[in-house]
Amino acid sequence: MAPKYARPATPVPASWPSGPAYAPAPAPTALTAPDMDWREFFTDEKLLQFIGTALTNNRDLRIAALNVERARAYYGIARSDLFPVVNATGSGSKARVPADLSSTGTRHTVESYGVNLGVASWEIDFFGRIRSLKDRALQEYLATDQARRSAQILLVSSVAQAYLALAADQENLTLAETTLKAQQAAYDLVKRRFDLGLVPELEAFRAQTPLEVARRDVASYTQRVAQDQNALDLLLGTPTPPDLLPAALSVVTPPADISAGVSSEVLLGRPDVVQAEDLLKAANADIGAARAAFFPRISLSTAIGTASSDLSGLFKSGSGAWSYAPQIVMPIFDARTWSAAKAAKVQREIAVVQYEKVIQSAFRDVADALAVRGTVNQQVSAQQSLVNALSETYRLANSRFDKGIDSYLGVLDAQRSLFAAQQVLVLLRLEQLTSQVRLYAVLGGGAPAPEPHLTAASGDSVGQRHN
Repeated sequence: MAPKYARPATPVPASWPSGPAYAPAPAPTALTAPDMDWREFFTDEKLLQFIGTALTNNRDLRIAALNVERARAYYGIARSDLFPVVNATGSGSKARVPADLSSTGTRHTVESYGVNLGVASWEIDFFGRIRSLKDRALQEYLATDQARRSAQILLVSSVAQAYLALAADQENLTLAETTLKAQQAAYDLVKRRFDLGLVPELEAFRAQTPLEVARRDVASYTQRVAQDQNALDLLLGTPTPPDLLPAALSVVTPPADISAGVSSEVLLGRPDVVQAEDLLKAANADIGAARAAFFPRISLSTAIGTASSDLSGLFKSGSGAWSYAPQIVMPIFDARTWSAAKAAKVQREIAVVQYEKVIQSAFRDVADALAVRGTVNQQVSAQQSLVNALSETYRLANSRFDKGIDSYLGVLDAQRSLFAAQQVLVLLRLEQLTSQVRLYAVLGGGAPAPEPHLTAASGDSVGQRHN
């Protein structure tokens, strides 16, 4: 009764966007994200340990795994409806019959005992109603497993991004502390010159301004480092070992290079896209169940056992008993079945739209990540040249001030510009690394591929594996 499933056409271009913001397409031999395990993609040893700990201890991932177990159990319940439920029953009764109701005209006591093995109202699935419900439960189970894979990908990328953010803030903290020391030394020098009457009071206040700014930045980055550690602790599900914390972003080993491929069809293997398709298949199976409701339901009740008026005679010769009662229910008029069929078809259309929307969102995620990867290297290169130029400017301005050629205002401007450029460089390098992590995640990397039995078209192999 269920309509034949056909995958909807993907509402996105067949290839990735191109233009000035995008890097040239990589060589066809480059690995794509789904083909690369996270242990191969991430090369920093400390980060690998953090990710392994998070996959073991993170509570959100545990909940996702338990949701899979629950969906698996629900599938087992739906699949079991195909088979009869066999029960063993024992019964006994004793009743006193008054004389006016007795066929003999005398009162007497009636006893009966029985032991039966039977099936109570087993529906024979001629029109596939129960099989459609079983298929829906199977697809919902598979969708839940894909949700667990999505949760793992999110966890892996979140741990990596939190680790890189901590390394960047730690580097900025070190930079701020170094700047504070330099500003303190410069302020002490200007203060001594002011005390000796060599410079006006304005120079002393100008020297104090960057000193207070540097002190503020040290406190700010100290706070951010602590918050980064708290975020990492939450993701790991356990306190982070101090000896594994990164000292700076510059010492973090960058991830391996990956390819997005030449075709956007790689998105069809992304867990959230597969999950949406599984839910679409579940909605397709619901139509079969709704259609089957228009046809008769055939059920069977049967029992075989032994009966006797005396408990001791239950298992004597001639005490055998049996019964069977087939039943057919033919729907004549039930307006709910028509509404249910219409609702099932509309639900399938909703699932199609949701599936298409997930693919479009996935395409945008990858396109954005490719745009960042295609431009961030140029930004880092330009910012590095700017830092080099400002560093030389600061050195020359400081030299001219020491020789009394210029005022301290030139040193102050050069130092402020250098510190700001160094901070931006750290942020750009952080963006450079996180863009690689983001591209790996949005392409579906970071979670193992589903086991073969989870992708089977038939539910029998799944049931045999897990029941």
